Amino acid sequence: MAGRALTFFRGQWLEGNPGIIGPMCNGLWLSSIVFDGARGFDGTAPDLDLHCERCVRSAHALGLGPMLTAQEIEELARDGIGRFDRGAELYIRPMFYAESGFVDPDPESTQFALCVYEVPLPKAVGFNACLSTRERPMPTAAPTDAKAACLYPNAARALREAKLRGFENAIMLDALGHVAEFATANLFLVRDGTVQTPICNGTFLNGITRQRIIALLRADGYDVQERVIGFQEVLAADEVFSTGNYAKIMPVTRIEDRDIQPGPIAARARALYWDFAHA
Repeated sequence: MAGRALTFFRGQWLEGNPGIIGPMCNGLWLSSIVFDGARGFDGTAPDLDLHCERCVRSAHALGLGPMLTAQEIEELARDGIGRFDRGAELYIRPMFYAESGFVDPDPESTQFALCVYEVPLPKAVGFNACLSTRERPMPTAAPTDAKAACLYPNAARALREAKLRGFENAIMLDALGHVAEFATANLFLVRDGTVQTPICNGTFLNGITRQRIIALLRADGYDVQERVIGFQEVLAADEVFSTGNYAKIMPVTRIEDRDIQPGPIAARARALYWDFAHA
C-alpha cells in the first residue's frame, strides 16, 4: 500500500489523491492515458531521465501533445523526491492524458500530472507464476509502442486468472505463441550459464530496467542472448527471474508445478543493479 503521496498538477504540489479528472474527460472515458514509472530509494533515482524520455515518447505515440520536455519532467520529479526523507522508497509516475476529443484525443487538451509516493521495494524472496491464456497484442492491434494505460486491463485479467489458480504472476505469450513477458515485468531465464530473454518484437515494452540488466550482465562477462523463446524452455531453465521498475530484479521460485531455486545469476544481476544505482 502507498504511504504519503504528492501530485504535481497545474503548477502546484497537492497532497494525497486529489480529484483532478472528471467524467467528461477523454482520459477517463476513452483511456487516452500514458504514464511511466521510476523508483527513488537510498537517495538515488536510477535511469530517471530515461523514464521521463519514454513518457514523452508514449504521449506522442498516443496522439497527445506533451507540453513538457523530458528534462523538465525530471526536474519536477527531483523536486518531488526532495520533499520526502532521503531514505524513503518512492514510486515516481509522470502521466499525460487528453481532456477532450471524441475517441481520437485532442492533443491541444493534453494534461500532465506527476505523482511521487511512498511504496516499499518488494523483498527479493521470489514469486511463482503460471502460463496465462491471455496474450500480448500485436503492434497492429494495440498501442504497444507506448506505456499506455489501456494495455493493462488484459494484464490484470492474466493476474486474476493466475491468482485463481493459486499463483502470484503469469507468463504471457504473444499471438505467435512465443514467450513475451510476465504480466507485470520482463522475463529472463538462465540455461547452462547463458542468460536468455525474449527478443523484443513489438508486442511488449523493451523495459528500461531490462535494458540496464542486459548491459550490466554483459559488462560483467555474461553471455546474454535476446531470442525467440518457447514456454517449454522456461519450464526447463536453471533459473528464471524478472526485471521491472516496481520490484527491480526478482527470482522466480516456481513455474506451474516445477519448483526452481533462486540462482546465482539473478542474485548477481540484482547486486550489479544496486551498485549501478548507487554509483
